[in-house]
Amino acid sequence: MTWGPASLLSSTTRITSTTRFTKIPTRYTRELKRSPVTSTKPVVLLAEELSPATVEALGPDFEIRQTDGSDRSQLLSAIADVDAILVRSATQLDAEAIAAAKNLKVIARAGVGLDNVDIKAATQAGVMVVNAPTSNIVSAAELTVGHILSLARHIPQASSALKDGEWKRSKYTGIELFEKNIGIIGLGRIGALVAARLKGFDTKILAYDPYITSARAAQLGVQLVTLDELLAQSDFITIHMPKTPETVGMLGADAFKKMKGTAYVVNVARGGLVDEEALYTALQAGDIAGAAVDVFSKEPSTDLPFFKLDNVVVTPHLGASTDEAQEKAGVSVAKSVRLALAGELVPDAVNVAGGVIAPDVRPGIPLVEKLGRIFTALTHASLTQFDVEVAGEISSLDVKVLELAALKGIFADVVTEQVSYVNAPVIAEQRGINVRLITTPDTESYRNVLTLRGALSDGSQISVAGTLTGPKQIQKLVGVNGYEVEIPISEHLVVVSYSDRPGVIGTIGHILGMNNINIAGMQVARQTEGGQVLALLTIDSSVPQQVLDAIKAGIGADMVREVDLED
Repeated sequence: MTWGPASLLSSTTRITSTTRFTKIPTRYTRELKRSPVTSTKPVVLLAEELSPATVEALGPDFEIRQTDGSDRSQLLSAIADVDAILVRSATQLDAEAIAAAKNLKVIARAGVGLDNVDIKAATQAGVMVVNAPTSNIVSAAELTVGHILSLARHIPQASSALKDGEWKRSKYTGIELFEKNIGIIGLGRIGALVAARLKGFDTKILAYDPYITSARAAQLGVQLVTLDELLAQSDFITIHMPKTPETVGMLGADAFKKMKGTAYVVNVARGGLVDEEALYTALQAGDIAGAAVDVFSKEPSTDLPFFKLDNVVVTPHLGASTDEAQEKAGVSVAKSVRLALAGELVPDAVNVAGGVIAPDVRPGIPLVEKLGRIFTALTHASLTQFDVEVAGEISSLDVKVLELAALKGIFADVVTEQVSYVNAPVIAEQRGINVRLITTPDTESYRNVLTLRGALSDGSQISVAGTLTGPKQIQKLVGVNGYEVEIPISEHLVVVSYSDRPGVIGTIGHILGMNNINIAGMQVARQTEGGQVLALLTIDSSVPQQVLDAIKAGIGADMVREVDLED
């Protein structure tokens, strides 16, 4: 267990990120938890046909509706009051559709590609966008291998000819994959799966990927080469790169001229990675032997010039078209929708920090969000600088999620807009708050400590710190404005600051007792005798403002604040 008793660590501090945002319109977002007064169940809209397992994965906690997302008028009408929408590739969720969805909190794409979702518009509206990035990787890898085999043995052409009554064995003589060079451009998840499968044919795998280390290549049993070497040496070339301005047209006229005349090209990744006009020219000129294409620059495409060539195999974007991939994608995004509508972080969110959250980091998420709410309760002026410091053993892990949770916490009780993990950084930018995430392995009293520090517009500073202790991971407040304390975080916490003198504790207890308010726990901290004192009280129930005012007047306190963390 990482959280626990203290361990003395090295004293190295690093600022791992500074959050700055471009200017964004002032349309704030909606919380990922639905208000109970609006509907008994959040509404989830299925805009395309999804597997029964998807609906089952959503469970009984939602009102499920269906519509034809490809029909624009139906979509704009159906989306008006939904909390989440699940789509595949036929539904266009652009800025107009997102603006029409006043309650929308989550867009879930049951697949990998997001070309049909306006991510920028969704982010500005505070709508989380999720997809299923690993749902189709096996299917895509297997289709790649299938296309390579089809090219090597002319399977589709021979099948078509025989069905037309032509027996042409000699025309469709092919080649073996045994001992051939297979060039893989892009050695990510799908590229690596393709390499693993083709190794079984006793092929030599060449790979080009500027982001893959030689150690990783050796682990996969492939040889890293330059792109020019791959083009010149490969008998089959398959591309598995993301579509970016740098990769569009990556396989174009120049690349085809560098290939063997007997080489075959395969693209099941993204339309546009292969220059379609240049491909047609190269095939006609005999610069390459053939090609297999599953994805196109514009889809659907049914009449591209190279479709008529006999040395070309084409399929209508079938990379994810398997029962298994569709079910995986639907179930995956259904789980993400459940997390998002429960206000939790979603690993597969694309417009908010996602990714796998380390088990040792995850318990800190609710803790730091509560620290954010405590921090806000102590502020008395606008915030200009906000630091999230992660100290201890977890500082070596990816802790970006803790910054998001802290921002959600500090805004939860002060803005009229509902706050989510998506829009919290946007609200910070709109308020002119500079946000930094600072990590350090150095701690003194605990194995891990999360500290929130802020500079206010009047020049003052606020800080709160917390940790988790014991086998039950008890959330504790361990620091407030430089005072060292240790008290469990409860739903009702009262913070009092006053000048040190006898009788104050008795007065506070008397006032609370007279109002039938029970003190569950209390801790008093001071830095010097006769100086300022900080008292923290955990209370069994909320304290009315008139009682807080009575305490302040009764002891001449500088500050009396309640932090209500009750959901």
